[in-house]
Amino acid sequence: MTKSIVRRLWIYQAERFPLQKTVPLLAVFSAASIAVSATLADRPLPGIGAFATGFILAIAIFFQMRVCDEHKDLEDDFRYRPDRPIPRGLVSLRLVFALGLLSALVAVVAAWIWHPQVLWLLALVWLWLGLMTVEFGAPAFLKARPVLYLVSHMAIMPLIDLLLTGIEWVPAGSMSPHLWLFLALSFVNGCVLEIGRKLWAPENEIPGVETYSGLWGPRTATRIWLGCVALSYLLLIGVGFATGNPLINAATGALGFAIILNAAFRYIHNPTPQAQKTVDNVAGLWVFLCYAVAGFAPLVSRLFS
Repeated sequence: MTKSIVRRLWIYQAERFPLQKTVPLLAVFSAASIAVSATLADRPLPGIGAFATGFILAIAIFFQMRVCDEHKDLEDDFRYRPDRPIPRGLVSLRLVFALGLLSALVAVVAAWIWHPQVLWLLALVWLWLGLMTVEFGAPAFLKARPVLYLVSHMAIMPLIDLLLTGIEWVPAGSMSPHLWLFLALSFVNGCVLEIGRKLWAPENEIPGVETYSGLWGPRTATRIWLGCVALSYLLLIGVGFATGNPLINAATGALGFAIILNAAFRYIHNPTPQAQKTVDNVAGLWVFLCYAVAGFAPLVSRLFS
């Protein structure tokens, strides 16, 4: 029985929380957040414990977001996406929810061991996650307004980053006044990921399942997505100015933006399933690149200066 559960959970993670993609992205995201916070405040990097705590909290919170989505979307999944793990009986919602509670306990212990006051920031993230799960008490109102829905849900990204940067600035006693640039970058990058994963090929659209390509059409949705990427690029340069590395951020970001443009144009002109997959992949690559450059370019510059 135990082997069966482990096997089913392994299949579940591959489909709904792929560790192969998630672990590297969250490792860079959490480490970059801590490094940026220290760099902006002109403080030395904290010890390895800070980075371990950040990674644990990031993995736990993003998994909890998946658990909350499973609960929130359960009815629609049974109706429109019966091939997903819970509707088809691979795992139960109760089991996934239990794992979410276990991850919450791990997060509390990790935050407490590092610095108890960080728990207030963790509680703030959970408060917003709870509001998201109940659609802020107005599901019909939000679903009728896709932009407001996107903004309200992506607002959790800077809150998560406030928590992760707080691992550095809470023990230090203050945050940098320029930290808002990095928090804004997190919000916009959340939009880049969210829109990018919902630009679908016409033949992949599912009745009853909302996508941005379905709501706005592939061309308009892609233009909005590119607008988010462009804003993210400007914020990346802004972070570069604040950390003293504007040229590195601009040059690296330009390379990533060129890759994004190529994928976007291919999708607009021929929105095939392969083009859909490419857009989803380069959206994740862009976010990975942003955090890697923002967090580690200053450290590399110092190393060779």
